[in-house]
Formats: sequence, C-alpha cells, structure tokens
Amino acid sequence: MNKYTKIGAVAAMLSVVLGAFGAHMLKDWLTKDALEVYQTGVQYHMYHAIGILLVAALIDRLPSRKAAVWAARLLLLGIVLFSGSLYALALSGVKILGAVTPLGGVAFIAGWICLAFAARNVTK
Repeated sequence: MNKYTKIGAVAAMLSVVLGAFGAHMLKDWLTKDALEVYQTGVQYHMYHAIGILLVAALIDRLPSRKAAVWAARLLLLGIVLFSGSLYALALSGVKILGAVTPLGGVAFIAGWICLAFAARNVTK
C-alpha cells in the first residue's frame, strides 16, 4: 500500500466524520446558509479524497509517476484550502475566509490536470 492510499483513506474517513458532525451536531447551531456552505466543503472533500485514492490505485501504472504524485498532492492541498476554508467560514462566520476557497479550487483543477498529464502516453 502506498502512502497516497493511506492519505486518501484518511481523507475519506474525515469527510464522513465531518459530514456526520455537520448533520447531527451543527444542524441546530448553524444557519441554513452556513450549513449549506459546510456541506459543500464535505462534498468536495469526499470527491477529492476519492480522487486521491484513484491516483494511488493508478500511480504505478501511469507513464509519469512524478505527475501522478503531484496530482495527489494538489488534490490534498485542495481539500485543505477549499474544504477547510468552507468549514472555517461556516463555523466562524468570518467572511474573509471565503477568499481562500478559490485557491483550493485552483489546486483541485491543477491536480486533475496533473493526473491527465500523468496518464498521457509519452511514447508515440
């Protein structure tokens, strides 16, 4: 098992834990809008945890291992920045935290681009 399998599994587990926490503990504490922001963070967290697991499953089969590693790193960074900023925004109400969210989105996009690059056939 490579380290990205472990990272992806832990990220997916945290998404489930945070989602359950939001659904059960925060529903009476947060406004409807704040809860939607929080749930968006949970959704993207899980999507990209699965993405990390996908990279982990493919990493040794792809023509560019280096690009695959960067894909996993960027997807993880996206989880931290995108989902993390949405969690913090929902819980604190500090609007400026929303300025971090697009940086996480860029990391997600860059991660998927790296995966596409890793999968491209380098031989003609």
